[in-house]
Amino acid sequence: NSWQGFSFFQCFLSGSPVDKDPKEYTTGGECPDVCDCPPTFPSAMYCDGRGLTTMPTFPSRVKYLYLQNNAITAVPDSAMVNATNLVWLILHNNQLTSEAIGKKAFLKLEGLERLYLQHNNLTSVPPNLPRSLRDLRISHNKIEKVFQGMDNLTILYLHDNAVTDMSTSLKALKSLTLLDLSGNNIFIDAQVPEALPEGLHQLYIEFNSIDSLPEGFLGRFTQLQYVRMAHNQLTDKGIPPNTFNVTGLVELDLSFNKLERIPPVSTTLHHLYLQANQIKEFTLGSFCSIVDVTNFSKLQTLRLDGNEISRQDIPSESSLCLRQASTIKV
Repeated sequence: NSWQGFSFFQCFLSGSPVDKDPKEYTTGGECPDVCDCPPTFPSAMYCDGRGLTTMPTFPSRVKYLYLQNNAITAVPDSAMVNATNLVWLILHNNQLTSEAIGKKAFLKLEGLERLYLQHNNLTSVPPNLPRSLRDLRISHNKIEKVFQGMDNLTILYLHDNAVTDMSTSLKALKSLTLLDLSGNNIFIDAQVPEALPEGLHQLYIEFNSIDSLPEGFLGRFTQLQYVRMAHNQLTDKGIPPNTFNVTGLVELDLSFNKLERIPPVSTTLHHLYLQANQIKEFTLGSFCSIVDVTNFSKLQTLRLDGNEISRQDIPSESSLCLRQASTIKV
């Protein structure tokens, strides 16, 4: 019992699923000396932070391969020949370039679900990624264009790259629920909503150059819950009426923009962040069109600090409209 508890604890700390297949103990070759292959979790191989400059060889039994925090410069096609069972491939914080990744390097990884390539020197998304891929993290690179394909992908982190145009269609990524394009140089035009997958739950486009939004920007995303647009150049003039007054939205972050008024939001919104704008008045009608006992907002958090209003500017009837708010910071 004590051995089983230790095994589970080790796997829990590693962040990897517990693998109970007894065949994994005896198949697939040896572990390289430079890496660690825990006997209690034989389908994982830890080669992180070892000063590697090339891809190591690894047993075919390996499902979870950790290669982060090295100086690996290339992933040739031959490096993945033995990777028939790979599920997670963690390669962030290396020195990879797009030219040094083989065109077929990932093609036959038919069970690959997670690929982490953030903090490298990539200028494009690697080609021929497997259809099994669900979580792609490729932030902090030099990627300029968004891409099509991979219709099973659910999570895409592309923040801190060089993307400028969102009109390139991402619509083919029909399973995508989380899209992070923060820290690029994006502008948004009328074609952008049509270019994004309708099933998005989370849309993060902070730290860009967005100064306006098209009519009905969020209206077609019926499952959208979290929108973060902080640190842009948004003004009242650039936001059509009721852009953010959509049901289903849980969190809306518009902090560090150039807004002078509180935009109308749905009564179902839970968290609204408007700090560090230029807001000059507290418009209760932005939260409740009618203020009475039965009509109230579900807002729990409201941040208005760093604007041009004080607590004295909040009307007394706000206690009815914002009765569920536990935090109102002015």
